[in-house]
Amino acid sequence: MTKIAFQGVAGAYSEEALREYFGSDVEVLPCRSFEQMFVAVEDGVADYAMLPVENAVAGSVTGAYELLMQRDLRINAEVILRVHHMLMAMPGVERDAILRVRSHPQALAQCRRYLDRYGFKPEATFDTAGSARDLAASPEPDVAVIASGLAAELYGLQILDRGVEDFPFNYTRFFLMGLEDPPRAQRSKTSIVFTTRHSPGALYKAMGEFANRGINLTKIESRPRQNEPWRYMFYVDFEGHCQDLPSEAALMGLLRHTSFIKLLGSYPAAMTPMPEATTQWDSSAEA
Repeated sequence: MTKIAFQGVAGAYSEEALREYFGSDVEVLPCRSFEQMFVAVEDGVADYAMLPVENAVAGSVTGAYELLMQRDLRINAEVILRVHHMLMAMPGVERDAILRVRSHPQALAQCRRYLDRYGFKPEATFDTAGSARDLAASPEPDVAVIASGLAAELYGLQILDRGVEDFPFNYTRFFLMGLEDPPRAQRSKTSIVFTTRHSPGALYKAMGEFANRGINLTKIESRPRQNEPWRYMFYVDFEGHCQDLPSEAALMGLLRHTSFIKLLGSYPAAMTPMPEATTQWDSSAEA
């Protein structure tokens, strides 16, 4: 049976994402950190790792892109999960009694307007599902957590509000990481990371290699280099497979304008699912 590593405890959104991709017939391996799940794949303990890389509302996930650069796992697929956040508390607790809400910083950021509307004090924790597990183990009548519906079911918590995310397009993008390259897909996407020389127009010339060949960039993000202050690495996603002739030519041209380039993977591109109406509170109403 395929074993998938993910960061967090049972009921995490990463677990939802991997079960959406693989189905229920899969073995899961919860890990304390992103690095621990990379090591699990590198050591053969797990077949793949499910890595969250960005959220459509809150932006990039801290630490994810650095690991893509530092380690040698390959992107095997992208998975886009429609995230439904639930406010939950101990059974019998009413929403009016809640003063504090705990969750991962990304989840709190995705529900900021909801938290502000009800005057809840956000308290950051290491994990969404971990917050649910810890509250169930040590009940506090004035505390609620934001986590998945699966977490509420697993830890016996009562859902007070469903769909408390601020925006209906609250998606999280994951990379499925493995040791080998995936089979070539009909619709592919490629991810790379590179650094440019410190000279005028270097990034402009690098991007021109794609524009001149009609290759569509779907993402570009700069991240600071950890060993050189005020120097940056550029993470780029583009449509197509690295073995497509235009892509090959663009990557070869890119070598003329960069001091370093790494191919993170060419993989099947995911479609973004349409949001469904599940929110049970009116996010447009005045507080």
